[in-house]
Amino acid sequence: MRFTALFLAALLLPSTSLVGADAAKPEKKIEVRLKEVARLQGVRSNQLLGYGVVVGLDGSGDKDQTKFTVQSLMNLMARQGLTVNPATVKVKNVAAVMVTAELPPFARAGSRIDVTVSSTGDAKSLAGGVLLMTALQGPDSQVYAVAQGPLLVGGFSAAAGGASVTKNHPTVGRVPEGALIEREVGGSFNARATLRYSLMEEDFTTAVRVVHAINEELGEQLAQPLDSRTVELQIPKAFQGRAVELVARLENLSVQLQTKARVVVNERTGTVILGSDVRIGAVSIVQGGLSIVVSSTPLVSQPAPFSQGKTVTATKKDVTAQEEKPKTVSVEPGVSVGKLAEMLNGMGVTPRDLVAILQAIKEAGALQAELRVL
Repeated sequence: MRFTALFLAALLLPSTSLVGADAAKPEKKIEVRLKEVARLQGVRSNQLLGYGVVVGLDGSGDKDQTKFTVQSLMNLMARQGLTVNPATVKVKNVAAVMVTAELPPFARAGSRIDVTVSSTGDAKSLAGGVLLMTALQGPDSQVYAVAQGPLLVGGFSAAAGGASVTKNHPTVGRVPEGALIEREVGGSFNARATLRYSLMEEDFTTAVRVVHAINEELGEQLAQPLDSRTVELQIPKAFQGRAVELVARLENLSVQLQTKARVVVNERTGTVILGSDVRIGAVSIVQGGLSIVVSSTPLVSQPAPFSQGKTVTATKKDVTAQEEKPKTVSVEPGVSVGKLAEMLNGMGVTPRDLVAILQAIKEAGALQAELRVL
């Protein structure tokens, strides 16, 4: 008995030393620049929206039942001093559209931005059209830009003889540099007394590391974390009125990033994206399926010659049920998700089944990672 105990202890010693070696491995450090993990609050783009009319279409515009297109055309002609009876207007080269754009931060009057034009009626294509002058408004109902110009459409639609061919989305186009900025967003960046950085992903450890990197760079305790996503910085006296220079100095600071264990799955396409360092606890997986097939075969009963009978049709229905043999796999604790995926693929598990299995493992508490389902 004593010999058996000594033998078992000798077997356990190498295993214990291996576990200690894995635990002693240094954590992989990922260093990124501050501007890649955080954004300055107040430095962002603004959404603009407008309603306009596209003309010059080759018979692919809105149909007569799209009343608001005719009304928009009449209003446009009235502003040009023309009075026309709407009942007599029947055109197919005009389309009503919504125009969207993004006003970049610190945009100045006279600059140009791209706009996207989308059909709101039943137009078949906007190819070859020209957007007429359209005012683009912000959420405050103020006009910040005016758009106009020829459309670029990355698709086409053609029909003839009852057949049609469509590529991409011919009812959506762009006007490169088609909007002229008329109003600027107010504010003076250099006059700020504080700066606030928002982390792209909330994490307490990353927030503290950002604060440490900023304070070490400036030599003062001026930055502090407000929460797991926000870091506030008091602008030092040496940079009063020079906030732009301060941001340029800080945005290239190296910050040690703590990566999260995460598995991302797309149920619609069966795509699974995972990190090789994600680990799974001890778990047993049993996966099987039941398939039921219902088929019908048409039958015809033909009467004998000269029997005065009628031909009768019938349908023969067959129902077949087939249950697959369950597939079983046992996973030892500490196995990576990548290794599990290889094991399941070797068993013939489809990507969609892999998504369902990962969800079940997460619910069982054996997946030590964040599971995101798209």
